[in-house]
Amino acid sequence: MTWARPRRQRTGAGRSRDNSQRGTSMATAAAKLLLCCFTMTSFFLSFHAVHAHPNYVDALAKSILFFEGQRSGRLPPNQRITWRSNSGLSDGSAANVDLTGGYYDAGDNVKFGFPMAFTATMLSWSVMEYGNKMGAQLGDARAALRWVSDYLLKAATQTPGRLYVGVGDPSADHRCWERPEDMDTPRSVYWVSAGRPGSDVAAETAAALAGASVVFRAADRAYSRRLLAAAKSVMSLAMKYQGSYSDSLGGVVCPFYCSYSGFKDELLWGASWLFRATNDVFYLNYIKSLGANDNADIFSWDNKFAGARVLLSRRVLVEKDKSFVQFQQQAEDFMCKILPNSPFSTTSYTPGGLMFKMSSANLQYVTSISFLLFTYSKYMASSKHTFKCGNLLVTRSTLISLAKKQVDYILGQNPQKMSYMVGFGSKFPQRMHHRGSSLPSLAAHPSHIGCQDGFQYLSSSSPNPNVLTGAVVGGPDRNDAFPDDRNDYGRSEPATYINAPLVGSLAFLAGRYGSG
Repeated sequence: MTWARPRRQRTGAGRSRDNSQRGTSMATAAAKLLLCCFTMTSFFLSFHAVHAHPNYVDALAKSILFFEGQRSGRLPPNQRITWRSNSGLSDGSAANVDLTGGYYDAGDNVKFGFPMAFTATMLSWSVMEYGNKMGAQLGDARAALRWVSDYLLKAATQTPGRLYVGVGDPSADHRCWERPEDMDTPRSVYWVSAGRPGSDVAAETAAALAGASVVFRAADRAYSRRLLAAAKSVMSLAMKYQGSYSDSLGGVVCPFYCSYSGFKDELLWGASWLFRATNDVFYLNYIKSLGANDNADIFSWDNKFAGARVLLSRRVLVEKDKSFVQFQQQAEDFMCKILPNSPFSTTSYTPGGLMFKMSSANLQYVTSISFLLFTYSKYMASSKHTFKCGNLLVTRSTLISLAKKQVDYILGQNPQKMSYMVGFGSKFPQRMHHRGSSLPSLAAHPSHIGCQDGFQYLSSSSPNPNVLTGAVVGGPDRNDAFPDDRNDYGRSEPATYINAPLVGSLAFLAGRYGSG
């Protein structure tokens, strides 16, 4: 435990300039007593401030609101982030299909299907596990999920044998700095198929559709059935025509969202979600046939091994099915690579205690891994399970404590005393790398802002004029430093796949601790 130490007060009034009177002056003694009391009071106030819980209920609401700022398509009347307007209304027309809707993945105006599908899967998992902790935010969480599941359903069903996986020319888009409402770069359309395989993106999309089908099963059975049917079809495409979408599509997805981990992790992930949604032994047999024994110490839009193993561990810990013990052991091996006191840890931490996996957009790994820690701890609770990393005994409290520390760090309990969630707390990033947030809104500047004209706003040192409430940026460096520089996209850019797993973690903490 790190205790906050108050700075010593060093003022002329606290010192006697006359050495002959030191220790005898009643005034000096009173001043020292007052200083001592002030210092002790400051210490306890500082300790309380550092260790008080953030307002998780407020953070949860804002983490969900963020998705409204990422919407593409025709915005609904109840849109709450009002500086955004309609955009991408002809998306899909290049291929004579309707691909309007969905989310812009981060601070640009491209719709990348791979990270978008992961976002949807994690929103589904968040609602499935923690919807009962979301209170008034449950409806908004479902709305955030439905916005993306509607899009993925279109992408999966418009053309038989095809899955549409991208809209927008990423190279052209990245040469511009313009509002989504002003987009004039090509809205090219990309897809995978039997002749252009993409097992990774197809299996991830299947996972997203299957997860959403579970979420909406009670509220909208017809919609749920459509989602599940599409999930099965897309998973069949992923299994039957194997290959990486990075190889099939090349420069339109690389280096932006290459499938660096290959596609076996997505096949495991997609089959696991379809097994969860259907309980069909076909998917169980496929899972077992994969022989996916790759070690993992990360979880992200690219590498799903750890997530699949935690999801499958539920069968052992909650449902008492011992045939899934292999996945439980692999999930616990993953935890042992994350825990800082584990003899098997491969995870670095900053001096302030933040998990540090990558120098660019590190908080995406922090939020994803924290979600797994919370969720595995939840599964452990049902059977009072513990495990060991060498001689280190791991209880559910061990996992909760580490994950909570990560979330609290994001919300402001860090050396910078800065919340990395925009709009949360008194100090948060002002210069996000985000086109819509950094450019003046249509209301403030109705005339078109061209592709190159927008760069003046990228290079400006002024705060973003539009607050994208709830956005979580890439985060600080390995030394807890954060420059708040719009050009430093690795640290200052938000993304849907940073927020999506955080929604579940915040719901867990809101249910446990409330508003602080």
